[in-house]
Amino acid sequence: MSKKIVKKRKWKIRNVLFVLLLLVGLVFGVYILLKVPIKNIVIKNTTYINDDLILDLSGLKSYPEFFLTSSSKIKKDLEKSPFIQKATVSKKWGFLVEIKVQESKPLFLDTTQNQYVFNHSTTIKTEEVSYIFRIPRLLNYVPDTKYDKFMVAMNSVKANTLSKISDIEYQPNDYDKDRFLLYMDDGNMVYLTLTKFKMINHYNDVLKQLENHKGILYLDNGNHFQIME
Repeated sequence: MSKKIVKKRKWKIRNVLFVLLLLVGLVFGVYILLKVPIKNIVIKNTTYINDDLILDLSGLKSYPEFFLTSSSKIKKDLEKSPFIQKATVSKKWGFLVEIKVQESKPLFLDTTQNQYVFNHSTTIKTEEVSYIFRIPRLLNYVPDTKYDKFMVAMNSVKANTLSKISDIEYQPNDYDKDRFLLYMDDGNMVYLTLTKFKMINHYNDVLKQLENHKGILYLDNGNHFQIME
């Protein structure tokens, strides 16, 4: 019986070197790709937060490596700031990072505690804020039992109306412990209760009926206007 001879294939040195060079080139190419920095950063939807603060909070000021930078980490870092309610981070073609920010809504400046109050009950000391907000000042103390309800009521006020209010005082009387007095920028005053705060959003419509008179608008009990001579 004849024996079958199987010849062993021998790798040629040239082929081995080619494979090694291919692997080295592939690894080097991946390394170079991973080291490519972010080329552009686009920040959207901000009004009072400047771009430098966003870059500092997100850790992107030095334009780190595009692929090694985590979008979820950037999001978490941004949302730690009391100025930011929500952030959306996405990577796009061309080594671009896009950041969309939902800013916290400033409601009022609490002068009794020297702090700004925002819509999700976050507070920031005035010395930590460089931006000048067009929001009212709370001039006096509001009891803790009323304060949370007051913040909710203020959150119901639209931004374009909020900017027309200069100062707010807590002014309870014998009939209503939820009564507040609003001083408007135009010289008028408005009495409101916590349950009727939304009515201030119709202030511009009421102004048309006042025929340029200045006075006190009572929305806490009924709906009437007292002209001030």
